[in-house]
Amino acid sequence: MKKYKGYLLDLDGTMYAGTQVTEGAKEFIDYLYEERLPYLFVTNNASKTPDEVAEKLTGMGFPCTADNVVTSAMATAMFIAEEQPGADVHCIGGKGIRQALTDAGLNIVDGEQADYVVIGLDADINYDKYATAALAIRNGAKFISTNPDRTLPSERGLLPGNGALTSVLTVATDIEPIFIGKPEVHIMNKAVEMIGLPKEDLVMIGDLYMTDIMSGINSGIDTLHVQTGVSTYDAVMAEEVPPSYSVRNLNDVIDIYKEEVK
Repeated sequence: MKKYKGYLLDLDGTMYAGTQVTEGAKEFIDYLYEERLPYLFVTNNASKTPDEVAEKLTGMGFPCTADNVVTSAMATAMFIAEEQPGADVHCIGGKGIRQALTDAGLNIVDGEQADYVVIGLDADINYDKYATAALAIRNGAKFISTNPDRTLPSERGLLPGNGALTSVLTVATDIEPIFIGKPEVHIMNKAVEMIGLPKEDLVMIGDLYMTDIMSGINSGIDTLHVQTGVSTYDAVMAEEVPPSYSVRNLNDVIDIYKEEVK
């Protein structure tokens, strides 16, 4: 297995499952930290700020700061700011997406006239929020969704994810959104920019084929599937484009790297 110069990592199912650290995850991040190999946690979660994501990870024992985190909210803000600097954005979502938009110099507006409508996961979603966003889209606002995740893992089970919320606006307006998060290239472009390395020197690590592995494949980045989450080894290897590698857990990667040094 190639030893890469930089590592892009999924969170849920790869680093942890709920409140439990995934087998091999902490050891692998400690290894990268000790080897001074740069890494970024790439998450579709747009509701939390990078500081909040980093706080959760450090609380679980991972060496992490906000500089180690790229969210779909950050990628969404970058996409809009590059396309139309200073744009007016009607936003459905939490603190993470709102802070990202503001930090990018975009104006958050509350009304039926906007340049863009952005939807991220919003636990307080209601009919009025949907109605205003739908009218803004029908009035010409470009429709953007932070990520297509249909479900959200929780201690209670699988809850409706942002993709499910987004579908309401799609049905109400007959407009398909531009998705930013994994498996789309937009969030990966942001991650590549942040880590500052060529794509050929990077690997995307995750458990779920349709988001994590496909995000690497779509972006021309090597992929490493970990068998600690949703997608099984047999399932991913049966795909038309399988991952570059698959391991039981991230301890296997450490063992491979150390064996190659001998």
